[in-house]
Amino acid sequence: MKLNIFFRRSHFWISLTIVLPIIVVVISGLLLQLKKELNWVQPATQAGEQALALTTSPLTLTQILSIAKSVPEAGINKWQDIERLDIRPAKGLIKVRAHSSWEIQIDAHNGKILQTALRRSELIESIHDGSFFHEKARLWLFLPAACGLLVLSLTGLYMLIITFRNKYRSKIKRANQTA
Repeated sequence: MKLNIFFRRSHFWISLTIVLPIIVVVISGLLLQLKKELNWVQPATQAGEQALALTTSPLTLTQILSIAKSVPEAGINKWQDIERLDIRPAKGLIKVRAHSSWEIQIDAHNGKILQTALRRSELIESIHDGSFFHEKARLWLFLPAACGLLVLSLTGLYMLIITFRNKYRSKIKRANQTA
């Protein structure tokens, strides 16, 4: 069997096999590319009244926890409900991220809640890498799909080069015949 025919057949069957995982990766990748522009994916970062001095903060950890508890949507009752604290001194801001995917942005000077919003970027990232579906889906479905996409790209490039080469040769052949 000619190499070109083999690549065309392989190209066809590999593309049929990997099309769904690749569509999921592409769509979630597009959302992740736009996460700073789409507040639906990741809430926009607010700014506090003033930047924090790096050595002091008017709010204690206990105060931050009580402020976070005051937001019922976040479902925070104790420290174990908090996934992470993100302190942004230059913006005078403290972000509290709950395990429930809610984010609370607090002014670091006065404790005022600047914004509460559902943060979907972690969910989209888990869909993007396949771990959302099953932990083994990352390695047993999405990794082979990525390898298949690489093979499709390489075989497609090869077929494109062969097509251009053949068109070029036939153009030269026609030019030589008419001359």
